[in-house]
Amino acid sequence: METRPRIALYQPDIAGNTGTILRLAACLGLGVDIIEPAGFDLSDRALKRAGMDYLEMAALTRHVDWKAFEEARQGKGHRLILLSTRAATAYTDFAFAPTDILLFGRESAGVPDHVHAAADARLLIPMVEGARSINIALSAAMVAGEALRQLR
Repeated sequence: METRPRIALYQPDIAGNTGTILRLAACLGLGVDIIEPAGFDLSDRALKRAGMDYLEMAALTRHVDWKAFEEARQGKGHRLILLSTRAATAYTDFAFAPTDILLFGRESAGVPDHVHAAADARLLIPMVEGARSINIALSAAMVAGEALRQLR
């Protein structure tokens, strides 16, 4: 059984953000799930540039689609925690568990309704009025940091 949360990226659009998240996860000892299709070739040069030599350290699992990810997640009993601008609960008001998967949507479109509905919890990063979104890599760092703070 895993004792640390994982980060999942739903059909990521931007190689640089994904590389940065892989580097973050490698440094924090977190696994990463990529739910394909991605908006770029996963061997993309920008991914390698952002992830630097940390990509070799990253515990990366690729899933061919949402269905494959869900089967794997449910088979291991992981709780799915979606970060969404449509959520009402602040991530700092949530009690994280070691087996949580922190799911982040596409940079361009978030996640579709069926993915939103599948989440066990939906969390928000509170922002000032008028702000649209925070970069996904920064969002992943904020939420993963809070989850790890709570679990240590």
